[in-house]
Amino acid sequence: MIGPRRRSLSRLVWAAVIGLFIGALLTQLATMYLPDSATRQVLTTTVSASLGPLGIDLLAVAFVLGPLTINLNALSLVGVLIVALIVRNWL
Repeated sequence: MIGPRRRSLSRLVWAAVIGLFIGALLTQLATMYLPDSATRQVLTTTVSASLGPLGIDLLAVAFVLGPLTINLNALSLVGVLIVALIVRNWL
């Protein structure tokens, strides 16, 4: 049986992942439908964080992971908040 601490961590991870996808969808919709303005600029300005590439050589198998990049903007945070509120109230 999964303990309450483990279950809440998995919920948090899934809420963040789904929220980031919804935020990316909101960002695409904003860039398509909002006119060029300060509002569009504020909502769609992205801050990126990158990790990698990470090379792993195990003598028999060698592979490279990465780079892993996370892009955050205001609409990404809105997406995460929406999913977090739904998960909190529903589950």
